[in-house]
Amino acid sequence: MHIDKNELQAVACTSGAATPRFDMYAGIHKALRALMADTLLTLGRLEPDDAFELADGTQRLLQLLDFCRSHLGHENAFIHTAMEARASGASEAIAHEHAQHEAAIARLAAQATGLLHAPAEARAAGVLALYRETSLFVAHNFEHMHVEETAHNAVLWARYTDAELVAIHDALVASIPPHEMMFTLRWLVPFMNPAERAAMLREMQAHAPAPAFAAALDLVRPHLSEREWAKLAGALGLPPAPGLVAA
Repeated sequence: MHIDKNELQAVACTSGAATPRFDMYAGIHKALRALMADTLLTLGRLEPDDAFELADGTQRLLQLLDFCRSHLGHENAFIHTAMEARASGASEAIAHEHAQHEAAIARLAAQATGLLHAPAEARAAGVLALYRETSLFVAHNFEHMHVEETAHNAVLWARYTDAELVAIHDALVASIPPHEMMFTLRWLVPFMNPAERAAMLREMQAHAPAPAFAAALDLVRPHLSEREWAKLAGALGLPPAPGLVAA
């Protein structure tokens, strides 16, 4: 990866700046970390002899893997393409890891599917093995995302204006089909901080069709605390829940 030390230093300086640079990784990586952590916890407490729990747990893992596969495609098509256009070779190392992640996704999916057809006496060991393999997958992805948030942002911020980065991000988002976008919102909005959450939904409130905005609110509200919802409602000019006052 051809990244200058001065560019990495610029990331540290920009992160603490009064007006930080546009970071297209920040939100989606919060969603991925939340989904990965939740899925891993689900597998850790799964009862191997409960057919419903086994089916539900493996299905949730398969959903995570599908989401990760789609996310890799989005980054390859939009972010890596942008990096290579102005810094040839800058995405090479992470692109290689993306290929490794594709292989890991396929292995985990086969392992999860095979567990559903395993004999009863083998399920406890199979669940533990799947949990451990998933934990390694999550650990690698956490490190991988950190590199993207630092080294890749160094490349992007040195070569693109914020307006250009927003345009790339908007094109990426526009390419996401509606069903995937709703799944993304489920794991994105509840795990943002209040300012991030309000900014994102104000943008949606201003530009999305009213039914789509209402559907997004209905989707995320059950995953917010009463206090979080009150803050969001205040930021969006919506009536808070009875008895609650936004802080």
